[in-house]
Parts: sequence; structure tokens; C-alpha cells
Amino acid sequence: MSSKSSGGMPLMAHFAELRKRIFKSALGIILGAFVGWFLYDTIINHLAAPICNLKEVVATGKSSCGILYINGVLGPIDLKFKISLLIGVILAAPIWLYQSWAFIAPAMKGREKRNSIFFLLFAIPFFAIGIYVGYLVLPLAVKVLLGFTPASLTNLVKFDDYLNFVLQLILIFGIAFELPVFLVSLNLAGVLRGKSILKPWRFAIFGITLFAAIFTPTGDPFTMGLLAIPLIGLYFLAGAIAILVDRKRFKNASRGAN
Repeated sequence: MSSKSSGGMPLMAHFAELRKRIFKSALGIILGAFVGWFLYDTIINHLAAPICNLKEVVATGKSSCGILYINGVLGPIDLKFKISLLIGVILAAPIWLYQSWAFIAPAMKGREKRNSIFFLLFAIPFFAIGIYVGYLVLPLAVKVLLGFTPASLTNLVKFDDYLNFVLQLILIFGIAFELPVFLVSLNLAGVLRGKSILKPWRFAIFGITLFAAIFTPTGDPFTMGLLAIPLIGLYFLAGAIAILVDRKRFKNASRGAN
């Protein structure tokens, strides 16, 4: 019985560590959502700008904001909860990215662990860049998508659906921009060679395109292209960096042998 308990301890300790990391990540997201709750009005003013200027509507006392509307008695509070939570995920990115790394790092050797710090240093800036690119893409995506509305019809857009689309789009861009950081980190840890990254480039392009098709909120070709094209470029950039790292590693190994 004792042997079974001792044999089971590492697995239980592993799950305990995972639970601790998830708890800390969730706590960070909740704190971020708390901040998002109070910044809600400012945030929706910026995000709604491609369709309607909410500040102008309030200032002029208009009864509606173009094609946007909120449905139901619980619609406004439900919208605020959902948007605050998504804002919490974005604001807490440094916390859950670090917790992800901290969960994996103990399994690495000394040199691999030092190299994996690269992931922590670059994951947060790349996530922020992805968020910003998604924000820049937003007006173009909205304009193109609304442009498909027939001239004889009026397109009424549910406000919570619109803001869900906006924040999901921005969040997906942020997560997708972690691809090069992830690949280079694996290379620095000695898990993946540069040639192994670039060799299946056709499958990689197909996989990136499939990812864009599945995870973009609308799945339309325009939005897919705006996500897939930068990702493909970042994929090849990561492969090129990994090859340079491999060459430097090979030269250092050759010098050490001599």
C-alpha cells in the first residue's frame, strides 16, 4: 500500500502544481475582469467606433446608435459581464503566460530552463503586438463585412454580438502571434531544429490557414487572410531564426570538440 502511495505521489504532486497554476491564472483573470468592469464604458466607446460614435450619441441626446441595438432586460448586464471577462483574459496575459511557463519549466534541465526564459521575455510583447494588430484590422474587417449587406436591406447589429466578435478577433490575434515565440523557444530548448520547422512548410501553411478559418469569429476569407498572412510570415521568420541558432550551436560544438 505504501509503495503504491509513494508511486502515486509524483502524479498527485503534478496535478497539485497544475491546480495551483490554474488557480493563479484564474485569479489574475478575475482581477483583470474587475478592472475591465470599471473601464467598460471607455472600452466600448473605442470598440464601437467602426460602426457608431457612442460619445457623440450621448452628447447629442440621440435615441439610437445607428444599426446597433441591445436586446432584452438582462442584455446590458450580461454584455458587461462577458466583455469584462474577455478584457480580464487580455489584461491578465502576463500572469497566465508566466504560469504556463512555470508549470513546464521544472521538467526542463538547467540549460533548457535558462533558454526557455526567452519565451517569457518575448511572449508578452508578441501577445501585445497581436492585440494591437487585431485592433488595427478591426475597422477594415467591419467595413468589408457590412459591405455585403444588400442595398435594399437594413442590417441591424446586436451590440453584444458585435462586441463579442470584436474582442474574440483581438484575442485570437494576440494568441496567434505567440506562434514564432513558441517555435523559437522549442529550438532554444533543443527540442526542435530549424530544418524540422521549415521542412513541412506546405503542411504548416495549410495548418495556419485552417486555424484562421476555424478560430476567426466570422470565418470570412477577408478576416482569415488578415490573420493567416502575418502568421505565415512569422512562421518562416521563426524557422530562419531557428536555423541561425542551430548554426551557432554547431559552431560552438565544433570548437568545443577541437
